[in-house]
Amino acid sequence: VGAFKFRGAYNAASRLSPEQLSRGIAAYSSGNHAQAVALAARELGTTAVIVMPEDAPPSKRAATAGYGAEIVTYDRYTADRVAIAEALAADRGLALIPPYEHPHVMAGQGTAALELLEEVGELDALLTPVGGGGLMAGSATAAKGLHPGIRTVGVEPEAGDDTKRSLEAGRRVSIPVPRTIADGQALHTPGELTFSVNRRLLDEVVLVTDDEIRDAMRFAFERLKIVVEPSGATPLAALLTGRVGRLPPRVGVVVSGGNVDAGRFAELCGGATH
Repeated sequence: VGAFKFRGAYNAASRLSPEQLSRGIAAYSSGNHAQAVALAARELGTTAVIVMPEDAPPSKRAATAGYGAEIVTYDRYTADRVAIAEALAADRGLALIPPYEHPHVMAGQGTAALELLEEVGELDALLTPVGGGGLMAGSATAAKGLHPGIRTVGVEPEAGDDTKRSLEAGRRVSIPVPRTIADGQALHTPGELTFSVNRRLLDEVVLVTDDEIRDAMRFAFERLKIVVEPSGATPLAALLTGRVGRLPPRVGVVVSGGNVDAGRFAELCGGATH
């Protein structure tokens, strides 16, 4: 599915009972978790109903439908996606797999950092995108478990700094739904479960602007020869801009997704500031 989300979605879905699987799965997502659950459902021989925002990238909606899922849309600025998904699940008897508020989902996402560390060995620091917090929580758990001294750094878009504000306040803080090119991180509050992990294991959160995200996407395309979606590019943006400050020698960067429409990618990279 072009993103880390399949790890958590499949880990959670594969643990459902045969009876639960026979009834189907529900999920809510801005795109990558939607595709992941749709594919996991297909692989496990069941059906999926996904609640997605009306403004989700067309490529993500098309891929989700292509895996056989039913899509229900909503307005991210006026409607509550969780309430919609929970109502659908209750009405149809579906098993709800949230994008981050689930221990099996978090554990699955954490294998991204686990595989990185197994491949390259010990790292001094790990930079990871933070949206709902599942990837960060899973990655920090894996990283700190293997190397307790590793510095874990989360990266958010400047407009969507709910986790940074929450960590500073010592409690979950809600912000207005952010308007940012990083659609996968356009959330107004951290997850309760993920925040309980991140407040213990996350050393720092830094912010990057939309222009810096564009520049990182362009750098990845021109220099690294990879296509990265805005949310996946935030850690790279933090690294390139020096937002993290002085870094130790061995730094890992989790580039978490590449799902962006061709036209949108050209528009964003063409608007890079450097």
